[in-house]
Amino acid sequence: MAAASTTKISWRLSEFEAHSKMVSCLALAKHSGRLLATGGEDCSVNIWSISKANCIMSLTGHKNPVECVEINSTDEQVVTGSQSGSVRVWDLEAAKILRTLTGHRSSITSLSCHPFGEYIASSSMDMNIKLWDVRRKGYIFSFSGHSEAVRSLAFSPDGKWLASASDDCSVKLWDLAQGKVIKEFRSHAAAVNTVQFHPNEYLLASGSSDRTIKLWDLEKFTMIGSLEGNTTPVRCMLFSPDGCCLYSGATDCLRVFGWEPDRCFDMVSVGWGKVSDLAVCNQQLIAASHHLSIVSSYVVDLKRVKKSGGSVIQGIIQHNQPLTEPKDPKGATIRRSYERPTTTCRERRSPSEEEADEKLSSAEIHNAEDYREIFQPKNAISRTPPRMSEPFPAPPEDGESHTNHRPGALSDDEAVTQIKKGHDTMCVMLSSRHKNLETVRAVWVREDIKVSALDTAVSINDLSIVVDILNIINLQPSLWKLDLCTTVLPQIDKLLQSKYESYMQTGCTSVKLIMKHFWVLISDTLKATPSVGVDISREERHQKCRLCCKQLKNLSNIVKNKAAQVGRHGSTFRELQLLMAPLDDSL
Repeated sequence: MAAASTTKISWRLSEFEAHSKMVSCLALAKHSGRLLATGGEDCSVNIWSISKANCIMSLTGHKNPVECVEINSTDEQVVTGSQSGSVRVWDLEAAKILRTLTGHRSSITSLSCHPFGEYIASSSMDMNIKLWDVRRKGYIFSFSGHSEAVRSLAFSPDGKWLASASDDCSVKLWDLAQGKVIKEFRSHAAAVNTVQFHPNEYLLASGSSDRTIKLWDLEKFTMIGSLEGNTTPVRCMLFSPDGCCLYSGATDCLRVFGWEPDRCFDMVSVGWGKVSDLAVCNQQLIAASHHLSIVSSYVVDLKRVKKSGGSVIQGIIQHNQPLTEPKDPKGATIRRSYERPTTTCRERRSPSEEEADEKLSSAEIHNAEDYREIFQPKNAISRTPPRMSEPFPAPPEDGESHTNHRPGALSDDEAVTQIKKGHDTMCVMLSSRHKNLETVRAVWVREDIKVSALDTAVSINDLSIVVDILNIINLQPSLWKLDLCTTVLPQIDKLLQSKYESYMQTGCTSVKLIMKHFWVLISDTLKATPSVGVDISREERHQKCRLCCKQLKNLSNIVKNKAAQVGRHGSTFRELQLLMAPLDDSL
């Protein structure tokens, strides 16, 4: 390896077209850090070696787009969830399906494999969580309690608890033996996207769209830390193998956090876009992301990343003076450690146990050499092939490697020139946006948000201003009134049909709030028997409710059309479709 290449902290490892249609989900193997599973709109699941663009195996059988995928703790099985709500379990070594699990009524949103034993947890747009025994056809428990979609599930290292993170801003801890919730944690101000248990201690981490990570003590059931500094939503997290720090994956950025006291050890800019999953192997952090039909993998050299010292977080500012190292690098508090069974037993199922539709499923091996080497090694004890266990070499610093400089790519000078071309235009646009926001803010302070400020934002005829205002009031449901709904709903129509993903997400959030807080009022008002005599206030309320109902029905048609999309975007619209189902029965 060239000496120059050893100074690189992060680099792209590979980039390839993973499916014939859009990729909707992916998962890295946590055991080896060398396998990748992808699911797509083409209804198939593909298995890859993380550094190669050649597919090892394709798993077919799902009749609907694959929305969720997970690799178990030993890299032996892949679990997949589809848009129809079915869950399938595949044996990679035998290259066949083990079980099809049905019971959810809508799209699968998250999956988790038990650390040992034949158990799987799944969640769906129906807001239920199910615990399955793969050896049986039905589920063991069905948990309900979240009011919005569950985005992440995680088993505790001892296999006794299950944590769930939801769009309803909460984290719940479930006791698997008793089949009930132990504790609900509520401190996040936005959807919780990911949840992870500490590998050793009774500690739980949750990452949110509010750009923070909360740490929860599972002995005292209290929050012991709030890690801040991310400038975009936290998309995925991973504790270091020794549990000394926490890696946080956000858009184009990796942060390394410590706690007690809360501090940021390091920040690494990585061009991975909206990263989907993280794994650690050979002192390297492996990451993967997807966009359209393309999947990219990245490497961060952890030997060059700070995992101790650092400074207390002040926003995103780092002080030059490091903290004094604590005597116990894992934190000042000594917590209980998980107890794990020393042996596990796997039960192989006979072909006679398989269901009829499973016979139609198949595993097509594209690369026989890699398949035999990875999934059918001569030495059954070591599942990771020797030649893949070495750290991935960094590309040369001059960027001549194909992983950093592709044919047709712009040089740095050319890229800067392209950016400068639009700089003046962007400055004018931002200046105008700032001026308009100041106008709305003046009305907000002078009068109130109920109608006046939002009416002013609408009159400016700039959808970006409406989005900025809605992003604020969406976090404060108490500000919403029926008058506000009548003003907002016509704007939401434009947001849901916008080409900008952030606009659509803002519009969907507003519709959720209106349906949750006002639909019962609207429905009851329209169904109520007319009162005797003249009641001006009632007539005005009836008029507003009738207008809102009409606008919501128009939005419902847009939502139904967009619910067929795949990925996080489609999942949001399908969840909204379920929430708006009462409109079909309305007057």
